[in-house]
Amino acid sequence: MGEVMDDDPTTPVRLAAYTRTDQTEILGDGDDPFGVAGTGLTFLPKDEHFGIRLAGRLVAHAGLLRLSLTVGDTPSEAMGVGGVAVAPDVRGRGLARRVVAAALTHARTQGPPNALLFCRPPLVPFYTHLGWHPVQAPVHVEQHDGPVLMPLHTMRTPLHEDADWPSGTVRLHSFPM
Repeated sequence: MGEVMDDDPTTPVRLAAYTRTDQTEILGDGDDPFGVAGTGLTFLPKDEHFGIRLAGRLVAHAGLLRLSLTVGDTPSEAMGVGGVAVAPDVRGRGLARRVVAAALTHARTQGPPNALLFCRPPLVPFYTHLGWHPVQAPVHVEQHDGPVLMPLHTMRTPLHEDADWPSGTVRLHSFPM
């Protein structure tokens, strides 16, 4: 995807890197920019990053990470979407939708059948509107002392027309993204 120029200044670009400074540029320097510190979970950094710049300032981000998981007895992989952020002063302009769509476009080229994300309850309607589906089964994720039940909502979206989602408990074989 690269740094592609477009007439629309809100066109997402693939970022070469995404640092704590970049996150601070978008969300400020708060202690809990994503509102998930209360979960006590450790999250993984993402491997690939997509962003939107307005007037040279990074104002939106979505990250991707390939994940190994098991659903029921079925081993699989998914592309984890995380670190979705939009600067408060530019919200309501469709930037989150655009940057997530850019990440998913890239995720479709990576092979896994589904994308997965974790979100706080107020964000479920937003992601549902974007075509994501709540995962109804329990989801366990790795943490330092072993697997724990994910306290956030888990959502998934197919990356390919023939993608299915087996039934059963989900076990992410890593920290969440």
